[in-house]
Amino acid sequence: MSTLAKLWKFVANMSLNFEITSCVRASSKLSSCTQCVDICPVDTIGLVDNIPSFSPSACVECGACVGACPSSAFSLSQYRGVDFFFEFLEQETSIISCKQNVPCLAWFGVEELMALALSKEIVLELGYCQSCEIGKRLYSHIVATIEEANFVLSSFCDKALSVRFEANDTQTQESSRRNFLSNITLQKAIEAKEEFEAKVNDGELQSFTVDSAQIAKLKTKTIPLKRQLLLTLLKRVEKPTQYEILPQKEIGFISQKYIDECCTNCQICYRICPTGALSSNAKFSLIHFDTLACIKCHLCHDVCEPNAIELQIGFENQEFFEPRKRTLIAFDIRRCNECGNSFTYRGGETICPRCQIEEEESLSLHHNAVSTTIKKF
Repeated sequence: MSTLAKLWKFVANMSLNFEITSCVRASSKLSSCTQCVDICPVDTIGLVDNIPSFSPSACVECGACVGACPSSAFSLSQYRGVDFFFEFLEQETSIISCKQNVPCLAWFGVEELMALALSKEIVLELGYCQSCEIGKRLYSHIVATIEEANFVLSSFCDKALSVRFEANDTQTQESSRRNFLSNITLQKAIEAKEEFEAKVNDGELQSFTVDSAQIAKLKTKTIPLKRQLLLTLLKRVEKPTQYEILPQKEIGFISQKYIDECCTNCQICYRICPTGALSSNAKFSLIHFDTLACIKCHLCHDVCEPNAIELQIGFENQEFFEPRKRTLIAFDIRRCNECGNSFTYRGGETICPRCQIEEEESLSLHHNAVSTTIKKF
């Protein structure tokens, strides 16, 4: 088989996959996450009935949505992050380039880049972005992701990602499968947005819905593989002599939180948390938080009606080396004197909110009945 035929076969087999049960928007209509929509350089991802949907034929397979998605709902069939990591470690090269081994550098998230830097010397080639229409649109995002990874790494070790901004002209078109893909990408990108909009209007967009068979899977708490990989490599890093507090606004993949007293203990936040970063005990008398399991998807904030969940101003990198499950808030749980069910006690009569409402309604009906009787006389 000729080189050109092999490349065509590779392109034909590569496709964008979406696992709806991993998407935080599938867990709640209140989710505000739009990272895949915002990052797509050819605007082929949109929201249909609150769920990301896309046109497979208009997708240019750059992988930017894969790198941006906090819960790893997107993937490329020919590129698996963990597989690439171990294969790359076995190679002598230290260069990662869209001309050699990845669809686009936007395919990486901060966690993957940190994991790579902790494993070996890494050189990221950005010299081709300015000659690639897709690269131009994603360039600022790629640079920001690299800077964030290096910023976090610098807080506890001397590892860092190197960047090469000049294109390596010695790489020929014949030896670069990604160069071939880039040419297709440029051609497809011209009409991608129009095609996507046409499919939306014609109802031909590939959309996804949650069926009964997926409900149980939605309830499963799963930490993405990219997070598991990073945590595994962090165990090999020597603890710093001094920990640092990093500005929370500078970190996009993990967070630390606190809960204020307006929390009603409605239980929604930890029931809906996709990774189990938020949890409770058997009595539902407290809310725990595991920083290392948080993917900063913002879902708990989105569903919290009293807006009781807040981000800490600073992120303590001590969590990477001395993880702990924090108790963010504790509640006084008592049994209702009326129905016997447990409830969050906040003082006063020992009666649950439901019985309180029923009692108030009963008193209101009685008052109305008395008023009606008086008026008759």
